[in-house]
Amino acid sequence: MAFFNSGSRALVEILTRLQSAERPLPVDHTFFEFGSIKYHVQASAEDPENVQLSISTPSLSHEAAPSTGLPEFTLEETRKAYGAFAEVVEPARDGYALTLRLNFSSLARPKDRGRAVRQVSLLQSVVLSSQLKHILGGLGPSGATKLVYNHRHPFFVSRTAGKINAIFPMRFRDDTDLAVATSFFQELQEAGSSQSRAPRCSWSPIPPPELRGESVHHLTTNGGFVSFDILERHVKRKRAAKTAWILLNFQSYVKYHIKCTRSYIQSRMRKRQESLTEVIQNARLRGSDSTKKLQGTKTYHRVRNFTCIAQFLILYLDRVRKKSLIYRNSVRHMCSCD
Repeated sequence: MAFFNSGSRALVEILTRLQSAERPLPVDHTFFEFGSIKYHVQASAEDPENVQLSISTPSLSHEAAPSTGLPEFTLEETRKAYGAFAEVVEPARDGYALTLRLNFSSLARPKDRGRAVRQVSLLQSVVLSSQLKHILGGLGPSGATKLVYNHRHPFFVSRTAGKINAIFPMRFRDDTDLAVATSFFQELQEAGSSQSRAPRCSWSPIPPPELRGESVHHLTTNGGFVSFDILERHVKRKRAAKTAWILLNFQSYVKYHIKCTRSYIQSRMRKRQESLTEVIQNARLRGSDSTKKLQGTKTYHRVRNFTCIAQFLILYLDRVRKKSLIYRNSVRHMCSCD
């Protein structure tokens, strides 16, 4: 999950430029990150020490809707994290969930200011992680709670004896993406069972028992269900924020992995095609009949092997497509029986 850094690079660049400017610069800048996180940075040339930073994030629960502002426990977490050089402005800027007034004048050393800027770039992680930690702490002993970080890909959390289950319904539009994702989930399941300190991961084509009673729309998937067992040691102290951030971005990471895998496969196929084309061209340029015959034979076997590989991939994808159809029908049958 190293690719999905919880810090905002754009925010670091803007705040660093303000701190390193030789003369005060007026700033009034709005930008988006991760598609749904909105920032607004404002500073005036007359008062360059005070910088107003506003953020709007998707809410994980109805109690934390952006229209009504953030809940009190999230504001307390923010004050605890940034109280040395920032204060919470109430009410927040119109259209935003939280507004901070930043003042780095108390930090004399450039090293301390740079550390503070990097800490401010983690604001989205602090806000979302505090909401998720509060929701996990308030889970009941039965039933699952639906969380919506991305409106197209909700996930569920539930509590059992000694652990918290995070369940992700996985959906894919393309059969190739489904095949790559299924292989990735199986490898992830094996890797999680071999690492004692990592959360245990499981993948199943049918809904787990924790999701009984949920609507058919949420249980209809073609990629199955990925579950993580979050233990108490995974949410202690500073690990809680990191665990929350990984869970919130797991589905985005799966998409990133699929794109990288497809790109790698396509690059290997292009290289293979180029090598076959080069062999064919060399065979045509040979002057000797015996050399032409030898090169043509090699070319024939290479092309035949490449054709066999392509046919194997087609049969494999067709088998995965048939299995996904069987899984989908079984889920619908189970839901209709309930």
